[in-house]
Amino acid sequence: MKRSLALVAAAVLAAGSASAQAGPTPVGAALPKEVRISYVKSPFNLPLIVAVKRGMIKDVFAKLGVGVKFYEIDSGAKQTEAMAAGSLDIASVINTTSVILADAGGNDVKIVSGFSRPTGLFAIVAKDPAILKPADLKGKTVAGPKGTVLHQLLAAALAKSGLAMDDVRFLQMDIPEARAALLSGRVDAALLAAASVISARAAGAHVVATAEGYVKPQLVVAASGAFLARYPQLVDLYVAVNREAIAWIAGHPDEALALGAAEQDISLAEARTLAEESHFTSGIGAAQVAALGDDVQFMLDVGMLRSPVKPESLLRPGLVQ
Repeated sequence: MKRSLALVAAAVLAAGSASAQAGPTPVGAALPKEVRISYVKSPFNLPLIVAVKRGMIKDVFAKLGVGVKFYEIDSGAKQTEAMAAGSLDIASVINTTSVILADAGGNDVKIVSGFSRPTGLFAIVAKDPAILKPADLKGKTVAGPKGTVLHQLLAAALAKSGLAMDDVRFLQMDIPEARAALLSGRVDAALLAAASVISARAAGAHVVATAEGYVKPQLVVAASGAFLARYPQLVDLYVAVNREAIAWIAGHPDEALALGAAEQDISLAEARTLAEESHFTSGIGAAQVAALGDDVQFMLDVGMLRSPVKPESLLRPGLVQ
């Protein structure tokens, strides 16, 4: 495994990527001392957990004399904010909702690879037994991360029930904070994902709705436009590591699940269920681009966007063949 990644590193720097050859920065340009990458564990990002815990990312970048610094940031919106501030180079796992909103706000963030297409890992959760469906949220206080796929889920569930975002009191909170607020009774519902849903249910909460039938979550790998333009070969290398991690999981499923379960403090059975529902992939195809367009239109319809965004503008040039 480590040998194959070393070969990828050598090939990337020797030949350069197509984007490097076409761009203003020569392949032989000096490399940075450090690459700053988010470490996003939620909902259940097993390839990333494997790549970090097995040292795959740090080891292959070290062969080039480049250090790696990880930042634990679960919120997609906060990842794009960090890239806009110049303090994050690669978003290891980010929802496309956040990428769309970043682009609309003038933040140059580019999707460089797929990551997963989770189906049932995002949910609206409540503790009050009277809240059984999205329509029951009218007049209630809901906590969760704004500018994310969970925000989009809430907007979609309300819209399908004939309600609008103005019909609830929506409080910005990261997932752990939202879960704590729900269980302590400070909010009526919370927007949670994967392991947080499991722990909330164990504490007496219940699922009001999942993303099924409301949104089609797409999690991707993204890079700041500036970093991609200057160091496309390092982005290529990171994407290659992600692919290697997915392949390693396929060949070592039990060991991979044990790493994921330990990192998220869940059982092996729960880890297996979350992994099966995640649908890990590095690919971005025409269907995913079309889904981006659908998301843009929905976000315009419910007021999350004020002006259209072209799906193609969100992608690294040449990403979709």
